[in-house]
Amino acid sequence: MNPDLDALKPYPFEKLAALKAGVKPPEALGHIPLTIGEPQHAPYAAALETLHRHQHEMARYPATAGLPELRRAIAAWAMRRFSLPGLDPDTQVLPVNGTREAIFAFVQAALDRTRAARVAMPNPFYQIYEGATLLAGGEPLYLDCHAENGFRSDINAVSTDTWRNVQIVFVCSPGNPTGAVTPLEDFTRLIELADEFDFIVASDECYSELYLDEAAPPPGLLEACAQLGRHDYRRCLVFHSLSKRSNLPGLRSGFVAGDAALIAPFKRYRTYHGCAMSLPLQHASVTAWQDESHVRANRDAYREKFAAVTEILSPVMAFPTPEASFYLWPAIPGGDDEAFTRDLYAEEHVSVLPGRYMSRDGTDGSNPGAGRVRLALVAEVEATVEGARRIRRFLERR
Repeated sequence: MNPDLDALKPYPFEKLAALKAGVKPPEALGHIPLTIGEPQHAPYAAALETLHRHQHEMARYPATAGLPELRRAIAAWAMRRFSLPGLDPDTQVLPVNGTREAIFAFVQAALDRTRAARVAMPNPFYQIYEGATLLAGGEPLYLDCHAENGFRSDINAVSTDTWRNVQIVFVCSPGNPTGAVTPLEDFTRLIELADEFDFIVASDECYSELYLDEAAPPPGLLEACAQLGRHDYRRCLVFHSLSKRSNLPGLRSGFVAGDAALIAPFKRYRTYHGCAMSLPLQHASVTAWQDESHVRANRDAYREKFAAVTEILSPVMAFPTPEASFYLWPAIPGGDDEAFTRDLYAEEHVSVLPGRYMSRDGTDGSNPGAGRVRLALVAEVEATVEGARRIRRFLERR
């Protein structure tokens, strides 16, 4: 077997299962999981109807490049959403089976093992950035996200010598688990650094449509390129998904867009990888990308939950004011996120994710996720509010 497999760290949910092993929660209380970021709102019905209408096309092989109408729908959506002057659906867009698969595959295709191969990523982070780097023979570079920097990667703290060995920089905006939004000036600075040190900026924007202020949608990397007049999106790629936007995680549908010089070899890699999206799923995706009304309704539902949970928990927990995504990132009184998680499960039958499980020790030896937990507000409002009430009850007893 590939010896690099031994470098993979246990997944956060493996650690969580081990932490909870042997703990007996109260049988009278139903379990409320606030751990996995899997949307529980109803999936977009029109997309499912389209899927059923095209189910006969399961009899055909799909092309790696995807249907022209899907690429056009994606390009049109991205241009509307991010005020882009243009996005060529034939050369600058590639449909993929969700951002997770695409992010992992892109690192395998892009990383050059013949030279120093560091991949910068936010810390805490989505585990796939690290796993993809390790299996591609690269070295993760963890950019700590602390409260004093708005829970964003401090790119200005990276030395010139370090930048010289970086091949890819991952941005996650809105952030998982922090919910922090990367401003346009940070994207602009990364583009300047990419030109100076010849690396790729890969922006994971799968939470971009879940924002709390309807008048302030999170900006994106391609939007920053457009404002710079960089219409070839050189050295820049974005990753988007229907999972959160349209409550369709099982559809496994997303796209990669940006620099045509990066899209072309990545498409060639994917042809050998054999991961083209099935045709019924592509047709359903066209329907989803062409509608915004269900997305606005989805945001409204998350706003309702954030408001209710904030009212319940803010008197007993400190957390950054949410900007986007569907997570809360509260600090734990006492600072022991593992003990908090285990005891909360034991006493209130509520599951949360310790922040340290999503982070690595930083340059100063500390873990930037330690002392916090991630709460995924993905269930319907009643269950989410009940979970918040149990957490408050647990804290007030202490």
